[in-house]
Amino acid sequence: MASLCARVVRQSYSLVASPALIRASPRLLCTATQQKNGPGPAEEEAEKPEPSAAETLLVEEKNQLQEQLKDMTEKYKRALADTENLRTRSQKMTEDAKLYGIQGFCKDLLEVADILEKATESVPKEEVTSQNPHLKNLYDGLVMTEVQIQKVFTKHGLIKLNPDGQKFDPYEHEALFHAPVDGKEPGTVAMVTKVGYKLHGRTLRPALVGVAKAP
Repeated sequence: MASLCARVVRQSYSLVASPALIRASPRLLCTATQQKNGPGPAEEEAEKPEPSAAETLLVEEKNQLQEQLKDMTEKYKRALADTENLRTRSQKMTEDAKLYGIQGFCKDLLEVADILEKATESVPKEEVTSQNPHLKNLYDGLVMTEVQIQKVFTKHGLIKLNPDGQKFDPYEHEALFHAPVDGKEPGTVAMVTKVGYKLHGRTLRPALVGVAKAP
């Protein structure tokens, strides 16, 4: 019995001390550690399932909708800009219509003002005396009418242009002739044959002038 026990102990010792078992132990430990910690990133990537056809279709629809949203946003911004430009132009046209809507009417009244001015200029000043009361009253009435019509013109933005002695401006003056004039600098207005008018800063009728030039 004692010999049997000694043999079993020797066999157990030899099995534990076996080189094959010792070499296999690290592998067993590594495998146990991997089982404990779970699979690594590479294994997880390999085990990740491929997207299904439905998922792929949803991603494509999402990208398409995002492109459509971007396109609609750009169109909306352009529409807003166009609307703002249209509003600005319409407001400008409305303001111009208020300012220059009476332009045609003013042009017709200018002829009346011209006639009044010529009528007062044609009256001999030496004849306007108390000894000739009828002519004096007529002359005074013409002068008062001319002054009043000029006040009305000024009230509505219509300003007279009488550029005698001023530098010639092609935007406000219309030259009828160029001639050397003593005492006048070349390029200046030497004579005004018909006064001009401006309506709110815009030339309504240029003044008809003669321009001095160098001899």
